[in-house]
Amino acid sequence: MVKLRLKRYGKKREASYRIVAINSLARRDGRPLEELGFYNPRTDEVRLDVPGIVKRLQQGAQPTDTVRRILQKANVFEQVSAQAAS
Repeated sequence: MVKLRLKRYGKKREASYRIVAINSLARRDGRPLEELGFYNPRTDEVRLDVPGIVKRLQQGAQPTDTVRRILQKANVFEQVSAQAAS
């Protein structure tokens, strides 16, 4: 199963995360199938590849709880349902 989850990078105590599509059995910082965005919890900066995320969600990828909250704030799920309706 493919999951959308966070991949940690950065210095100690200064973590940043990439939002990636990855096999659910792979380790946290393993090789992703695709990098779909960036999240910095210290500054709340978020950059998303919305078309790529929508494509992965339509293919059945499951976001983790944290990624789901980030995507809800960016209204990505509304775009998924809008494209499914058309």
